[in-house]
Amino acid sequence: MTTAPKTRRLRTALLAIPLVAAGFLGAAPATAAATTPTGLTCQGKGINPAAKIHYGTETFIKAPLSTVWRLHTNVEAWPSWQGAVTSIKRLEPGPLRPGSRFRWTTPAPPTPTTPETTLVITSTVGQVKPGQCVRWTGPAVGEGLRIDEGVHVWTFTEVRGGVIVRTEESWRGAQVEADPETALTYLAPGLDYWLADLKAAAESHCGR
Repeated sequence: MTTAPKTRRLRTALLAIPLVAAGFLGAAPATAAATTPTGLTCQGKGINPAAKIHYGTETFIKAPLSTVWRLHTNVEAWPSWQGAVTSIKRLEPGPLRPGSRFRWTTPAPPTPTTPETTLVITSTVGQVKPGQCVRWTGPAVGEGLRIDEGVHVWTFTEVRGGVIVRTEESWRGAQVEADPETALTYLAPGLDYWLADLKAAAESHCGR
């Protein structure tokens, strides 16, 4: 079996906004580059193909699919294994389903054009297939900083010895589109670090 690519570990805790979902969290490597949209979908829906800013990545997690899925979709517990999530609140009870919303916060450091701020992210689940995929969308707003639309797709593929988790995200909005190169230096490592944290948490659970 071909070994799946491992997620890069970064020096700063970065988290992608899921919308977004998920993150502007720190200085990123200058090598961050947009990926060509891969067509990753959940129930036929993917990222926004018209978005100027998009990135995708994947990792192999040596853990049962049930463990990985539970960690990822129990959004209220994100702060326990993602240092970049400072708070989160479910806006509807029960398991994630189409229409489920959750509001969460993550710090965003200053940039040449924006002050240091806290991003408030409201994510709405559009599609979900338990154990296989989830897709959510929504805005992220902070002082002097706004992402009008983020679209985030996740897929989970059970393979020998574990799970391959793939993710792809797009951002739209006048502010981030005015400087897509800078926006990408937040998005790309944020997604990488999210996967790295998910991998560490899932594999740690299996070792208990």
